[in-house]
Amino acid sequence: MSTTALSYNDAALEKTPAVEQSIVLKTDHDHDSESEEVHDESGHEHGSDESKDDHAAEEKSDDGHDHGSETASKETAEEEHEEGISFSPEKMALANIKVTNLKPAIFAKSIYAPGEIKANGYTSYIVSSRTESVVISRHAILGEHVTKGQSLVTLFSESMAEAQAQYRVAYSEWQRTKKLGLGTVSESRLLASETDYISAYGRLTAFGLTKAAIKDIVKNNSSNLGEYTLVAQRSGVVLSDDFSQGQRVPAGEKIMVLADEKDLWVEARVSPNKKLSLPIGTIAKVEFAGQVHVAKVIQEAHTIDPSTRTRIVRLSVENTDDSLHSGMFVNVNFQFDTQSPVIAVPETALMRGADGDWTVFVEDHPGEFKAVEVELGQPLGNYRQIIGIEPNTRVVTKGAFFVASEIAKGGFDPHGH
Repeated sequence: MSTTALSYNDAALEKTPAVEQSIVLKTDHDHDSESEEVHDESGHEHGSDESKDDHAAEEKSDDGHDHGSETASKETAEEEHEEGISFSPEKMALANIKVTNLKPAIFAKSIYAPGEIKANGYTSYIVSSRTESVVISRHAILGEHVTKGQSLVTLFSESMAEAQAQYRVAYSEWQRTKKLGLGTVSESRLLASETDYISAYGRLTAFGLTKAAIKDIVKNNSSNLGEYTLVAQRSGVVLSDDFSQGQRVPAGEKIMVLADEKDLWVEARVSPNKKLSLPIGTIAKVEFAGQVHVAKVIQEAHTIDPSTRTRIVRLSVENTDDSLHSGMFVNVNFQFDTQSPVIAVPETALMRGADGDWTVFVEDHPGEFKAVEVELGQPLGNYRQIIGIEPNTRVVTKGAFFVASEIAKGGFDPHGH
């Protein structure tokens, strides 16, 4: 460098608005003025090459910040999208996924009550001995379908033997006096013999003998006195036969029970706290082993069962296919219509979320589903009222379990937590 000393007049320092500060020296020389002008312009605009590089670096820095924002937005969008799951039309068809546009409608709601099948007490018949007897032989067994007049059991009784003997005597006397007539016997004698015959006949009837059995007593004198056979007074099935041959049974004790199982009773036990109006004719569905039978209310008890503390409602159910039998425990669902339209889905459309809340899968876009929490309302048969879903929302009503499984495989939180 030159060591020549230069003298400067009125030298001054100025600061430029550039990022880096520039020092400008003002002199009286024209050449120096030009230099000043150049320095001034470069200071106010782009400055030196180093300043250009600095500006470029700033621009690049700003550009990197913008790209970072875009990346964060994409990640947020992906996280929001991962709250649900997408299915192609082929996959939905293969998984048998059905989506329904939910609309409010009137549904038949049901009230559950446990029930028991009973024999129709108005058509069943108890077979019993009218006098103390001994069982000689049986002619029907448990579960057998019998017809009216069919022999059921043969008994022996000392009282019956005495009654049969008296009837034979009374019958013979009555037949003899009738033939003689009033010209031969007095009117009192004729009346007395007729009365004795009627009394003996009535006693055998009271013991349970049929007209044919009574007639056979006088036709067959060799018949064993004291033996008699009880027959079915109506057609039905033998529901019980708790006795053994040779057993002595007291008068009035139940030997067999016959019932017509084409029409049975269902005794439903309803909680006394439920304010239910169940007038005669109310329809109910009786379910047993997957089979459903329609029944209707015929009676309602106005007292509370002291053992179960429940109110008994009696229903009548037709049993044409002979699938119901006395003693079965069944589920009874009384059917009512909702007072106003409600939104409901099949029970299979409801899934438990990770936090235990009930959810349904809503279709935002074709093939895209996300879990939405709902509140459960009243049961409506195979449907359930849901609260928290707007009308016309598209919801998965079939195949919800498969959708939940796919979301679980992907590790998504159905609630977006």
